[in-house]
Amino acid sequence: MDFKLTKLENGLKIITVPVPTSESVTITFWIGVGSRAETDKIAGLSHFLEHMVFKGSVKRPTAKDIAEAVDGFGGEFNAGTSKEWTDFYIKAAKGNIKVAFDVLFDMVINPILYEKEIEREKGVIVEEMAMYEDTPMFKISDIFENLIFQGDNLGRDIIGNEKTVRSLNRNDFLRYREAHYYTDNIIVTVSGGINEKEVIDLCSKYFSILKKKGDIEERKYQFVQTQVKPRVLLKKKKNEQAHLMMGFISGKRGNEDRYAEAVLAAILGQGMSSRLFTEVRERRGLAYSVRSTIDRYVDTGAFVTYAGVELSKIDDAIRVILDEHLKLSVAKPVLSDKEFTKAKEFIKGHFALSIEDTKDINSLFGESELLLEKIETPEEILKGIEKVSKDDVLRVAKKTFDKNKVNLAIIGPFENEERFVKILES
Repeated sequence: MDFKLTKLENGLKIITVPVPTSESVTITFWIGVGSRAETDKIAGLSHFLEHMVFKGSVKRPTAKDIAEAVDGFGGEFNAGTSKEWTDFYIKAAKGNIKVAFDVLFDMVINPILYEKEIEREKGVIVEEMAMYEDTPMFKISDIFENLIFQGDNLGRDIIGNEKTVRSLNRNDFLRYREAHYYTDNIIVTVSGGINEKEVIDLCSKYFSILKKKGDIEERKYQFVQTQVKPRVLLKKKKNEQAHLMMGFISGKRGNEDRYAEAVLAAILGQGMSSRLFTEVRERRGLAYSVRSTIDRYVDTGAFVTYAGVELSKIDDAIRVILDEHLKLSVAKPVLSDKEFTKAKEFIKGHFALSIEDTKDINSLFGESELLLEKIETPEEILKGIEKVSKDDVLRVAKKTFDKNKVNLAIIGPFENEERFVKILES
């Protein structure tokens, strides 16, 4: 997969990824700021701002005007906020790239930010909070990050809280945009059936109005783990099912063991033949859903396993899940060649499927350049997976799965956390 990285004189980086067989094009604007950069007073502003760009812009003053413009060429558009970036995209037929670019730029760079729309949207976001509160499968990840990243802005919910959201005003948005929305902090990724020169010309034309530097220097993050014993965070809620996440601090984005960590996650909890799926669901019937993932940030990461379990079986589920992790960190762990090879092939196959869509191609290239200032091609990633050895995986397991540094988040109708702390410490 060929790509080209172009940097304009004003600092804007453009990544173009031609896909000659594609009849569509996806344009994504990446802003190098997310909820982690917010102060406690404005918690949730990044996510709120993501909502507001759809409410009206200079050329298209209402939400209906924007929606009709995109519907008029059969496009799709959306946005997302993470803890370290915000992105906005439009996907359209390749013949509509000019109008799609115009709409996206106008939305993101020239939002009107009506005070009345801000006030109205506060209610929408509070309802969004309530939706997550009522959906434990989604909410559990917030509870888990509150626990494992406590003491750092990483541990704060992206959406903020009702108090901070209701206190935000138009000046807060303007100051935030002035501080973070500048060309040195923006990357444009465009993939699909594209002409590279046309893309660069569009970026040069539109982004010439933006300043190169922001009002403040972007923060350098440095999470420090101080945990010395198992920790549990329980959110008491009447459910028919308990939801849990168990995890350990792992390597940061781009760390040298990232491929070994990925293989380790596949061995433990990815796919219907993984250790956790086999042991927790198939053999013991303790959970319907169980899976392992890795979350990465610029300075740290988390190796996380989720399970949704029957209330009466939660104790056994916790014991089995922890035991399966620790089995790979003992002095002489068992890992067959067959299981190891299967995990690597699983990753390679799923990775190939994950970059079939131009939106996902933009994510692969955009996040990497934005946060690491380094792009790994799909070919390099696949080679990295292939080079992982069994010794690499077992070394990473031993380094990561420290029983004294396990974190357990639970949502369910339980009375106290001590019951679960005892399980982790036993």
